[in-house]
Amino acid sequence: MHHSAPDPRPPVLHLAQPVDGGVARVVLDLTRAQLAAGLDVVVACPAGELAAGARALGARVRHWRATRTPGPSLLREVRDLAHLVEEVRPALVHAHSAKAGLAGRLAVRGRIPTVFQPHAWSFEAVGGVTARLALRWERWGARWAHQVVCVSDAERATGLRAGIRADFAVVPNGIDPDRFRPAAADAVPSTPGLELDPAAPLVVCVGRLCRQKGQDVLLAAWDAVLRDLPGARLVLVGDGPDREELRARAPHSVLFAGAVADPVPWYRAADLVVLPSRWEGMALAPLEAMACGRPVVVTDVDGARESLPPALTRHCLVPPECPAALAETVAALLPDAPLRASLGDQGRRHVLSTHDVRRTAEAVADLYRELLGAAPAVSSECRESIHS
Repeated sequence: MHHSAPDPRPPVLHLAQPVDGGVARVVLDLTRAQLAAGLDVVVACPAGELAAGARALGARVRHWRATRTPGPSLLREVRDLAHLVEEVRPALVHAHSAKAGLAGRLAVRGRIPTVFQPHAWSFEAVGGVTARLALRWERWGARWAHQVVCVSDAERATGLRAGIRADFAVVPNGIDPDRFRPAAADAVPSTPGLELDPAAPLVVCVGRLCRQKGQDVLLAAWDAVLRDLPGARLVLVGDGPDREELRARAPHSVLFAGAVADPVPWYRAADLVVLPSRWEGMALAPLEAMACGRPVVVTDVDGARESLPPALTRHCLVPPECPAALAETVAALLPDAPLRASLGDQGRRHVLSTHDVRRTAEAVADLYRELLGAAPAVSSECRESIHS
């Protein structure tokens, strides 16, 4: 019986938890680029959207049973990861988000080149004792990351202010401009899945239904928007722990689309896309919306502010957790079609020049090369393949 020879290239191992939303998208985009560059890619994560997507791309997927937040199962999760790393024998480990960053660094402890990408700092997401513990861990765990990758300058500055001493690199999130692009004039889709009056002004918010994304603030602002524009409609695209609570307080003009496989039709259907986050690393939704030629309104928090070109901040940036300011901005933009078209056009040009996913993948490939020296696992073929 013929056995194929083992692959001589040591793999890159991506560790991820959570396995949905922006983190999954970033890992899948990197996986796609790295496979195209000829790397052997292994993704270790719990079952879900990410595992299925990585498998479909052709990566090797290893099941890692892990909860979304630290809990009593942490020791077992770290032990499982240590065994997995032993079996996979990666050249480099790239841990995504707080939970995988915690368990991954405890399992590897710097013995293999380790990249940690927080996708927003853990201590910003919590309060009180939990925040203090998270901050102490991030300061301590930094010694076991050869490189900490932040998605915005603001995220890096927050880490430095918090006393995290690490070798930081800033690699802004990227999107695929071939997938996220404006609809042709003759191909603007009908609003998918839900019957809406095409003449009614439509606001769309794409994001996990959770405290971080601030949909509750948008609902608090919505009554004031309706006073100015009684026909306006709001669609919340996504699912999450706050779904029922948000549904209970939403008026009839707010529709819940649930989780969708492809948000592009919703961006294209929107007159305005809003993301009222309380904190961010760098959200993908505003970048995706701008790439589709749509104007966006975001809150003035790390990572969201940086996703806008400077020219748009006057019209598109509002203070966080301020329903009155959000309502005023939305109600001013919705009736002004020429301004919205101009903002959408400027946003798209900005995303194409600054947030192309190929640029992101190339920057990560450069980091890997630096960490691995001239190891054959990441060679100049990477750059050529990503460019092609």
